[in-house]
Amino acid sequence: MIIVGENGVGKTTLVNTLLGKLKPRSGDISMADRLRIGYVPQFRNLDIDYPLSVRNFVSLNLLHSWQPWLSKKERARVNRVLKQVDLESIADRPLGLASGGEKQRAYLAQALLNRPQLLILDESTASLDNEMKFELLDLVSRLQQNGLTVIFITHDLELAQHYGTRYLMMKSDGYESGPINELSVKEGSGDNV
Repeated sequence: MIIVGENGVGKTTLVNTLLGKLKPRSGDISMADRLRIGYVPQFRNLDIDYPLSVRNFVSLNLLHSWQPWLSKKERARVNRVLKQVDLESIADRPLGLASGGEKQRAYLAQALLNRPQLLILDESTASLDNEMKFELLDLVSRLQQNGLTVIFITHDLELAQHYGTRYLMMKSDGYESGPINELSVKEGSGDNV
């Protein structure tokens, strides 16, 4: 599912509600009990001196127990995910020294670590060059073929039409939805849908 819409219509509010960070003002959102959700945020530029390695950054998503280290099983899981997103070769490099595409793949790896059933990409390709955008979304598309459900929020209609099957266009006065081939752009609106 691709979600598009102008700035300020509530796309991020919808995401935060799905993630349980916000409560709906009216109505209800119903999701399956114990639905595991992975979340990849919009690009965040980390300082060059960010101290954690790529591996340790990805591992942060597992540190929910009382022990400050990973078990052998958890380390193996981190290594599998790093391989899945093609970050094995830089796993011990400080994340601050990684390229923009590598940082976004690290966020993706962190989101995938808990084996989500739903993956939300919140404008996660916005600051990437064209090649990196397609590379990241090709990877997500391969994951989707293995049963992962994906919600992708974007302003980039080329990406939406290339990777989406259905769309939800949020508007200040409502919404429209349908198959991606019915998504049309008004003359002159460009990429800022």
